[in-house]
Amino acid sequence: MNQIFDFFLNAYQNAPTYQIVLEAVAFVFGIASVWYAKQENILVYPTGIICTVITVYLLYINQYLGDMMMNFYYSLMSLYGWWNWSRKKNNVIAVPISRTTSKEKLIGVGLFILTMIVTYLVYLFYDYTIEIPNYIDIVTSGIFFTAMWYMANKKLENWTLWIIGDLITIPLYAYRGLGMLSLQYLIFTILAIQGYIAWKKHLNNSHQTA
Repeated sequence: MNQIFDFFLNAYQNAPTYQIVLEAVAFVFGIASVWYAKQENILVYPTGIICTVITVYLLYINQYLGDMMMNFYYSLMSLYGWWNWSRKKNNVIAVPISRTTSKEKLIGVGLFILTMIVTYLVYLFYDYTIEIPNYIDIVTSGIFFTAMWYMANKKLENWTLWIIGDLITIPLYAYRGLGMLSLQYLIFTILAIQGYIAWKKHLNNSHQTA
């Protein structure tokens, strides 16, 4: 057990205090954001924006450009999601939970590929040496970008993508020495599974009462 604690804590021995505090704040707000998403609560977005803005800064100073872009996109997409979730027609929520259509699946595939290409080009632009963790980073960026778009439109499949991306990211961040973020993504995975179950149950109940 001590080895596990040492693994997470050793990475912070030489880290500036302000970075540790920022990562802790991002950790708390990130967990809160996924929790609110599971509840279909619009607070997912303000809490998520706080988390992603801090994370963008932390990843930038550590030169993890793909993840930085991903979180920057989260911040922008959160603004869209915030607006989209708050829309109402005749006092009824305009965007209910639903499954993706064939067209939306194709859009998702397109977003996934486009995001990977853009992330790869960013690495090239900064003349960054691309290693295996960076290629993994490029793939997870595509997964998470698409998941965020699906979530902003309340598509059930967003949870499937979050689960896949989270499971890949847990060991990736642990390898990079970002123990707190690795633990955060482990919790994200658990919440994403719960979120999928909750949204699917809500969707099934809606169909039964329709």
